Amino acid sequence: MIKLFFSNDSDFSSNGEVTIKALKAKIHKVDNGEYYLDFECGIEYIDYIVANNILVVPTPQGEQAFRINKDIEVTRQKIKCKARHIFYDSENYVIADAYIVDKNCNGALEHLNSATDNTSPFTTISDVTTVNSFRCVRKSLFSGIQTILERWGGHLVRNNWQIAIRDSIGADNGITIQYKKNLKAISCTEDWSEVCTKILPTGTDGIKLNELDETQDIYLYSTTEYDIPFTKAVNFEQKLKEEDYATPIEYKQALLNDLYQQSVTYLNTHSLPKLNYTLKANIEKVTDIGDIIHVYDERLNVNVITNVISFDYDCILGKYTELEFGNFKNQLKDAKRTIVKEAVDESTEITKVTLQDGLQNATEQIWSAMGNSYVIYDGDKILIVDRIPKEQADNVILINSNGIGFSKTGINGTFTTAWTIDGTFNAQAVEFINLTADIIKGGVLKLGSNLNQNGVLEVYDDGNSLVGVLDKDGLKMYGKDGSYIKINNQVGFVGYDRNDNRIYWVDKNEFHMAKCMAEEEITFCNVARFVPITRYDGNTLINDGIGLIPVF
Repeated sequence: MIKLFFSNDSDFSSNGEVTIKALKAKIHKVDNGEYYLDFECGIEYIDYIVANNILVVPTPQGEQAFRINKDIEVTRQKIKCKARHIFYDSENYVIADAYIVDKNCNGALEHLNSATDNTSPFTTISDVTTVNSFRCVRKSLFSGIQTILERWGGHLVRNNWQIAIRDSIGADNGITIQYKKNLKAISCTEDWSEVCTKILPTGTDGIKLNELDETQDIYLYSTTEYDIPFTKAVNFEQKLKEEDYATPIEYKQALLNDLYQQSVTYLNTHSLPKLNYTLKANIEKVTDIGDIIHVYDERLNVNVITNVISFDYDCILGKYTELEFGNFKNQLKDAKRTIVKEAVDESTEITKVTLQDGLQNATEQIWSAMGNSYVIYDGDKILIVDRIPKEQADNVILINSNGIGFSKTGINGTFTTAWTIDGTFNAQAVEFINLTADIIKGGVLKLGSNLNQNGVLEVYDDGNSLVGVLDKDGLKMYGKDGSYIKINNQVGFVGYDRNDNRIYWVDKNEFHMAKCMAEEEITFCNVARFVPITRYDGNTLINDGIGLIPVF
């Protein structure tokens, strides 16, 4: 069902203003690139297909919203238009000046999203752990996100009003494309522009690898070699600070260690060309951008693992009409495989893929990603273990009709973490990137301590202004005029004006203040009090002030 909403709608859970019987509704989506809808319908919908209205269409990733562009083509019988994903509304939110300093990707996204001129309708999240810095000046939120993708890396995941950047995306559903089976046509292009097998690295102040030892080679070499050399001089940014080291020699050695590690990573990443496969095939089970595809074509000597990098999807027919695959990780270029089968028990067989005579770097990357995991179908349950036979395993995940359990003490050990079928999640420790909830119930919320020095609780008002902070330094509450209150075990209870001057405070059992106004009365030591007294002589006011009266 295709639904239409007005331009100012933001909740797409209803049926909208009208449901449309479309003649064409095709989505084009590219990894970190374009995401739009080609749409056609009958002329009877002319009052609804107007610029900025929103079309919500079914996709393999759930219903997604697309805003209609102003370029609408109307003929005597039908209406044609394009609509971009609602993510592109981020172009309309401007950031005057936001400085991101040493944050991971999740923190960088949050910082930009909270710095827009008008309150952003988006939520953000990321699991990319890279730490970087970026100053965004007079740019749109959209432009800022593009820069984050360039500097922090990752894949842009757009889900209506949520913007995510994920370290990895897609699933391996066992999809195989093979010549003479489901492969119709295939072409491959290789991009050698960034290939590097020999590197001359430099770092802070032009430091080279032989800074402390002149016999040391200033170059590093990849284990991959070609008929011609691919040498690059690369300058790496280094964030080490000299004041963090005891001597200048220790500082230089730290710089050299960092330079070496960055150079090795660079060679591992750039020693192979980028491959891009375009093919036509009958494919099922593709879920989204990033899905893993195994491609075999004996004619071209192609035997690779590749990923979906773009697709066209027909929302009416409910199927993909075109897929493009790219092997941008390059981990299996020209690698040979052998299959080793190990019998586990009568009902279980595990297939393990071993790469031989391939690239050493590729092999290390593959197995570090795969880990030592084995899946066992064991009657009424599924076991995922770190070692076989299963009786010798330490780390175990158990899945059955009651839920999922996690154990670090083997298949017969204690499952300390469990997610049961009724929706209950039990765990000893949970770490979130972002947590959104209406009510959080619990015993202890721990902020700070030697285990969590940076724990912070921030409170904001409806205008997205910070009104309070609770952290390891205590509680601080802000007034609208710039004044604030501070409570901790160092200062006690203190109120400050906007210029950081104390205006009231508690010192042991004494309360101090610069000024005091009592609206009704003041009582001293429970024996006397000042109260307002007004006296008249007839209609003549003879006293209007305060009087001291005893307390009995």
